[in-house]
Amino acid sequence: MATFSQKPAEVEKKWIVIDAEGIVVGRLATIVANRLRGKHKATYTPHVDDGDNVIVINAEKCVLTGKKYSDKKYYWHTGYPGGIKERTARQIIEGRFPERVIEKAVERMVPRGPLGRRQMKNLRVYAGAEHPHEAQAPTVLDVAALNSKNKRSA
Repeated sequence: MATFSQKPAEVEKKWIVIDAEGIVVGRLATIVANRLRGKHKATYTPHVDDGDNVIVINAEKCVLTGKKYSDKKYYWHTGYPGGIKERTARQIIEGRFPERVIEKAVERMVPRGPLGRRQMKNLRVYAGAEHPHEAQAPTVLDVAALNSKNKRSA
């Protein structure tokens, strides 16, 4: 029996929409990363982009556990000497682009390199409840129902 290897032409991509309201960021990111990579499929092949297209809505209403909301820091460098900058998760979520918290969490779970960059293009994150992908007829994935720890209560 030969090992199955999927060809890029044979890939069937589905569209999935996930509501991030009240969902813990890290748990949401692992589910999204697995869907983007295609690891939930029996036809998973490591070197082929056979994951699904994932739409995440209500990114501004996602939740961080513990004191991460105020303590977690995101760093970047301007390129100048002494140019390290930081923002807390709270500043980002309450700021102009709250979807970046989920994008960064997923990006850091997807492999670095050309394949990972290709898979990240299949992720669309929106701060509000609206998204422009109704024509693709996405199926709803209820992340909160998968595990009781996924949704933050109280």
